[in-house]
Amino acid sequence: MIDIFHYSIMFVVLVLIELCYFRFADHFNIIDKPNERSSHHRIVLRGGGIIFWIGSLVYFVSSDFSYPWFFAGLTLISFISFVDDVHSVPNRYRLLVHFVAMMLMFFQWGIITSSNGWLIIPALILCTGIINAYNFMDGINGITGGYSLVIMGALAYINATAIQFVDPQLLMVTILALLVFCFFNYRTRAKCFAGDVGSVSIAFIILFALGKLVFATNDLSYIILLAVYGVDSILTIIHRLMLHENIFKAHRKHAYQLMANELKIPHVVVSLIYMTIQLLIAIGQIFLPINHWFYFCIVITVLVIVYILFMKKYFHLHLEYENRFCQDSTSPETISG
Repeated sequence: MIDIFHYSIMFVVLVLIELCYFRFADHFNIIDKPNERSSHHRIVLRGGGIIFWIGSLVYFVSSDFSYPWFFAGLTLISFISFVDDVHSVPNRYRLLVHFVAMMLMFFQWGIITSSNGWLIIPALILCTGIINAYNFMDGINGITGGYSLVIMGALAYINATAIQFVDPQLLMVTILALLVFCFFNYRTRAKCFAGDVGSVSIAFIILFALGKLVFATNDLSYIILLAVYGVDSILTIIHRLMLHENIFKAHRKHAYQLMANELKIPHVVVSLIYMTIQLLIAIGQIFLPINHWFYFCIVITVLVIVYILFMKKYFHLHLEYENRFCQDSTSPETISG
């Protein structure tokens, strides 16, 4: 009962803080303006995902400053991401801060000061890829908050029933922050978007907890908790390279974007599809009595096949949109306007 009361108070506090941020963002015009590459059509407040960092701050203070290196890294990466939401930051500065933040997280993991120091380079590459994938996938209402809830829920269940690899309070506070964000974002007409500060910070928090699980179990196959995002992101990059596109430019070629834009499936439904698939995968990882790596290979193979079949059937709709956009942008009315 004490925990329920404690978490209820914390939830209310986070809601009030989020509402205060909305007033701040509205006053300073921190907004997301849609463009031809966007999956939304209304101006919406940006940066609502700052609540993830605030939730971690609440945990950090209330836990007598647990995981200080992790929180320092999270603060750095959240700060540069928030600045990028307000005013574009050159990639070299952003990547430098990301690098420092991840090194602080690695120090908290213990791989810098232990015999596992050789893991730093592959871990840096993997974590950079995951954070950027998380940022790329944040394009429709509910997908970042809902998908992250599934992952954090799975981590919390494993932490409570199998092996305690991280302070459960950190997981619970993050889940509360996600619920607050979803209340304002997981709807047909979102009150706010996560912004880079939201997608990057929640990716950093998930990476920290997931890394703690991997090192506690010596089982890297737990990365399957990011399988849906991973397959969509990696195969979309490969697809764009095959099309000779600049993979660093904005686009609308992710599977979820085709579903929301070309197939006109409501955002909340697309997000629910991604959540459900990842939830089923997580349930299989936790409960199926089979080798984790064998299960990992089966899941990835199925997801890859589904992605390829989906693109073969519907990608022509995106090409038609691209052709119409090019024609409209080069028409005399557009040029003279």
